[in-house]
Amino acid sequence: MANSSVISRKDMREPDRFQVVASQAASWLAARKKKVTIVGGIAVVAVVVLGTAIAVQASRAEAAGAATASLLSTVGAPVVAKPEAGQPAKTYPTDEAKQRAIVAEADKVLATFGAGRAPLAVLAKADALYALKDWDKAAVEYERYLKAAPRDDSLRFAALDGLGLVAEGKGDLAGAAAAYQRMAQQAPGYSDRADVERARVLALAGKVDEARQLLGKFGEAHKDSILAQQAAQQLAQLGAKK
Repeated sequence: MANSSVISRKDMREPDRFQVVASQAASWLAARKKKVTIVGGIAVVAVVVLGTAIAVQASRAEAAGAATASLLSTVGAPVVAKPEAGQPAKTYPTDEAKQRAIVAEADKVLATFGAGRAPLAVLAKADALYALKDWDKAAVEYERYLKAAPRDDSLRFAALDGLGLVAEGKGDLAGAAAAYQRMAQQAPGYSDRADVERARVLALAGKVDEARQLLGKFGEAHKDSILAQQAAQQLAQLGAKK
């Protein structure tokens, strides 16, 4: 994880601030609506810590101000069809309304600070556009994030994964497979997840032999991966080569 994303002891000693940040981070992670399942308690903890670091990074940024705070608040807001009278927390009647609000708030941040100083706003916007099934615009924003974020940024995998999801959403399974191959190359720490997802979309595209070959080498390529069991299950579901 990049140094700018590390949670400091000072952050941990401020329980009220930490709880707010953690809540925002958890909501952000849930909002990504991934089609994958994190396996094992250790992985879940890692994801929560990573998400908390995201929000801490945003709260520390020099550009952090009213617009950034409003964006984080919008990302963490619940969807409530009929909120109780006098409820102080921000809510949205539908997920679509929330995603459109995230896009609007992200645009405010980006108009003031630009993608270079607020890359997380770009990623939040990309995820919202993905949720709205605005595939082409989402892809543009994921690429924008990859261009703006540092090469060692701990969230590059999320944008690369997003490109795979966008391609699949468009029905471009070949494009999705290529996106996951790119993810394996450019975010090697998540190459196991990339290979699992690439094998999945290859199988959906009818390229079962390629999927079997990729999964058959999974144990050797990713010896310590927590996704080994999932890969083995996928391979078994594909059956023996005819």
